[in-house]
Amino acid sequence: MDNRTETRDFLMTRRARLRPEDTGLPDFGGIRRVPGLRREEVALLAGMSVEYYTRLERGGLAGVSQSILDALVRALQLDDAEREHLLDLARSAGPAPSPARRRRGQVSHSLQRLLDGMTGVPAFIRNGRLDVLAINALGQMLYSEAFVHSARPVNLARFCFLDEGAQRLYPDWQKAAETSVALLRTEAGRDPSDEGLTELVGELSTRSEEFRRLWAKHEVRLHRSGTKTFRHPLVGELVLAMDALEMPAQQGLTLTAYSAEPGTPSEERMHRLAAQVGGADVAVRTAQESVIAR
Repeated sequence: MDNRTETRDFLMTRRARLRPEDTGLPDFGGIRRVPGLRREEVALLAGMSVEYYTRLERGGLAGVSQSILDALVRALQLDDAEREHLLDLARSAGPAPSPARRRRGQVSHSLQRLLDGMTGVPAFIRNGRLDVLAINALGQMLYSEAFVHSARPVNLARFCFLDEGAQRLYPDWQKAAETSVALLRTEAGRDPSDEGLTELVGELSTRSEEFRRLWAKHEVRLHRSGTKTFRHPLVGELVLAMDALEMPAQQGLTLTAYSAEPGTPSEERMHRLAAQVGGADVAVRTAQESVIAR
């Protein structure tokens, strides 16, 4: 992915969403050729010349100081995820990282044992392009729709946009789709040289009109905690707390775990799901066949 293009499109979409009244600037009327703020208005808010801001928006982030980046964050009212994305784009505009720095994390045997020991919660380890690299038994039960096919590793973005099982598993499919795209866009800023990510985005852009639409919005997200709802073929609806922990010792990997609030119907359904782990393959296959038949 081209850093200059990514930078240009990101800054332009952030500028387009702001109006003068959102920033305290007067609006002198007149016809605006583009939505949102003009370049000169962003430059004024950031305390820099129009020429300099124009160079930045055209992708010229190489060597830009932290103070300039902070000024852009304030002027464009970026949230935490957008700020980190801008910093990632600035880092990527510099010299290419060494192969050692770019090496992606690997799931060790000890990490798999850690997952397997988490018997009461679904948990998995993914990379930045949403490949599931390791998962525990309850996690595979929860995501049984995604593991129907034999292709490995399971990619959660490809599952979301290209597998009709995602429509069954996610009651709010649109939210799941938006999250998937935002996470991929965030990863693109962190590692634009990831050929696997480039191929995945190309595949999804070719095969899914909705992916193309969401990708063009340049939304980014820090997906560290929240709530996610599943509609499981065996136990029904599960409303679960999600916690995602980045793994500093394993560059590029994230451990995600789900838990149910004590005393809720979701906790009781999670217990029922965990009780099915022993006969997982047969039970899930039977339930999925029933859903498809309906």
